[in-house]
Amino acid sequence: MISVFIGSLALSLLHAVIPNHWLPLLAIGRKEGWGLGEVLRVTFVAGLAHAFSTVLIGVLLSLIGHELAVHIDDFTHIIGPAILVLLGLYFVQQHYRHHHFHLHKTSIGKKSKAAVVAALIIAMFLSPCMEIEAYFLLAGTKGWYFLAAIALMYTIITVTGMLIWVRIAYKGVLKLNWHQWEHNAGIITGVVLIVTGIVSFFIS
Repeated sequence: MISVFIGSLALSLLHAVIPNHWLPLLAIGRKEGWGLGEVLRVTFVAGLAHAFSTVLIGVLLSLIGHELAVHIDDFTHIIGPAILVLLGLYFVQQHYRHHHFHLHKTSIGKKSKAAVVAALIIAMFLSPCMEIEAYFLLAGTKGWYFLAAIALMYTIITVTGMLIWVRIAYKGVLKLNWHQWEHNAGIITGVVLIVTGIVSFFIS
């Protein structure tokens, strides 16, 4: 249980700083001439939409994980950790193929402000974070309170992280090579999943 919680915490923190979650919101907000307060409000709602769709899928997967744990004795100790390791290897492979997670490409032409905001929120809702879903699958084997803790932690860290980074980047306090950070986030995600899977195998 501890390894799953720490792994999901680490991935949530990484998820919060991945530029493709908040950089398009900032770029479009600046292009549309929005003030910082307005960009932060849109980021907050879009972040909640993104987290909600992720948690919704996660809850469904946790139900599957619960049923598998009930009917398959080795699921929690062997199959679950193996899934984490395999997913980790997949993301490491994607890193070397230079595939990103889920870039949010939203076409913004001459649209009203309401239409732009709606498009951003819908795009975020339709781009759930699939990297963390394996943790929800395993959380279902640990009980509903543990699942709720994972969902709440993920949502708070994701939305708060997005708001913090948008505020920092809007003011130009921190200038980084965002493309390079986004690219390297893939291998970091893979390593976190692999390590969690290995640790879970030994201490589950």
